[in-house]
Amino acid sequence: MDIPRQAVSFLSSRGLMLATAESCTAGYIASLISSVPGSGNCLDVGFVTYSPTGKAGFLGVREETMKQHGLTSEAVAREMSEGALAQEACCADVAVSNTGVADSPPAGGPPPGTQCFAWSFKLRDGGIKTFSETKRFEGERNDVRRAAALYALSRIEHYFNGLSER
Repeated sequence: MDIPRQAVSFLSSRGLMLATAESCTAGYIASLISSVPGSGNCLDVGFVTYSPTGKAGFLGVREETMKQHGLTSEAVAREMSEGALAQEACCADVAVSNTGVADSPPAGGPPPGTQCFAWSFKLRDGGIKTFSETKRFEGERNDVRRAAALYALSRIEHYFNGLSER
């Protein structure tokens, strides 16, 4: 199963543009999409916001959210994907975000391989609907990052089909 190709096909067939807001995957999601011929029709913009200041400054993630929930949290992932869609120059209809721990976390942090995701969709009425998940992947650092990027792409169609309004 070629997940990036399926994602491009799905997005293109519906005339949707994608934005990515990536922390742990550090551009891997956008890179996988861009590896598919024709992806220019569905990839709008990608943000790599690894640091808390980057998440706050570029995507509008609130410091309060990061402090209360931690950087590896669905709350942060949700604000990242919604923040990408809110950018003035962003033309995307869909945003996917990722934040997580690929290897040894700081003391007291989530277990290695913990990844948080969010998928946000612009609705016809101008609102945004967001879904989020936390998943844990096994393996070395880059195995976790690749698995997370593929997983993020694999769930776009699932959540799109879950929208009550299209």
